[in-house]
Amino acid sequence: MSKVAVVFWSGTGNTEAMANAVVEGIKGAGAEAEIVALSDFTYQKIDEYDAIAFGCPSMGAEQLEDSEFEPMFTAIESKLAGKKIALFGSYGWGDGEWMRNWNDQCINDGAQMACDFVICNNTPDEAALSECKALGAALA
Repeated sequence: MSKVAVVFWSGTGNTEAMANAVVEGIKGAGAEAEIVALSDFTYQKIDEYDAIAFGCPSMGAEQLEDSEFEPMFTAIESKLAGKKIALFGSYGWGDGEWMRNWNDQCINDGAQMACDFVICNNTPDEAALSECKALGAALA
């Protein structure tokens, strides 16, 4: 059975709702899902998982949340080569540029993208939650 980490930051609860749907998809596909707190997700912890789902909303001028999530991601980024990952997050303005940039960054780092990223504008609707479940299943 594969073991998948779900690592996310959420300010309003929108990305958290998406993370919970990702967990449903992972478990529905028969894998073990573990939500890991940002403060607990370290460079050394990456090897404990077969795959990782990262979730972060767009902040500021279409960028990752910069006080907690981005420092964690920067610290583990060099270990993404060959790792199966997927990205998700919500936004309240813009057009998703932060996610396209983040996706490209992960590809350049050598990560194996399990599927296309999932984004939603503000609160995730049923379609977005369904896409998150499919993202989780793709990681499993």
